[in-house]
Formats: sequence, C-alpha cells, structure tokens
Amino acid sequence: MTGKPSVLFVCVKNGGKSQMAAALLRHRAGGAVEVHSAGTHPGDSLNQQSVQVLAESGAEVAGERPKPIDPELLRRANRVIVLGQEAHVEAVEGMTATIETWATDEPSERGIDGLERMRLVRDDIDARVRALHDELHPH
Repeated sequence: MTGKPSVLFVCVKNGGKSQMAAALLRHRAGGAVEVHSAGTHPGDSLNQQSVQVLAESGAEVAGERPKPIDPELLRRANRVIVLGQEAHVEAVEGMTATIETWATDEPSERGIDGLERMRLVRDDIDARVRALHDELHPH
C-alpha cells in the first residue's frame, strides 16, 4: 500500500465508463490517489468516442487497455466502484472495501447517441468523480 487512498473502477468491458472514471480521477487528483480500472469481461480495445471526449476535458488514457479484475487489487483497494448496472463484482476473501455502484446516466435510453451521448456520460461521471475526490481529499 502506498498510504494514499486507492480506488478501483469497474465496468463490463473496461473500454469506456471505468476507463473514463479512472482517467478523470487521475486528472483531478494529480497523483494523490492510486487509481485503477478493470472489467468483468474485458473487451479488446478502448471506446474511441470515450477517448475523444476525455481528451476534450484534459484527461488522458494513454497506455491504458482493457484488463480483468485482479483479486489482489480488490483486496487492497479502499474503494471499489462499479459503473452502471450491467457489471457485477463479487467480494473476495480479505477485501475491506465495500462495493458501491454508480447508476450512471445512459443517454441512449433517451435517443441520444454518438459523441453527444459520450459527452453526457463523461459529464455525469465527472460530477461523481469530483464528489469522490472531495470526499477523499476534503479542502
């Protein structure tokens, strides 16, 4: 452990929402938080629209790739946050964090797609990440 708080973001493919949350928290925290992301069924690549709208906000995912959940990381993370209702994470022995779910906005349910959808998803996740950052590092 590094002594700084650690957060693991999880979604199904680890190509969009969890990568987005991780990139936004890394961007906001500036190294003050150990940030990880993973997928319950990792895909092959990052969602390029997600990468594009992250870059618009100044957050980067350079070098990131979809990856599975590491049970050791589950054990040592202070916070485990599942993005969306589709992914399900089982607790592992020795885990101290609770698993919380962020029921993220899904603009496609309102007929909004493409980059407009992804910007709305980003903004919803960013608001949650800002609140989490404030909770981890009160001003």
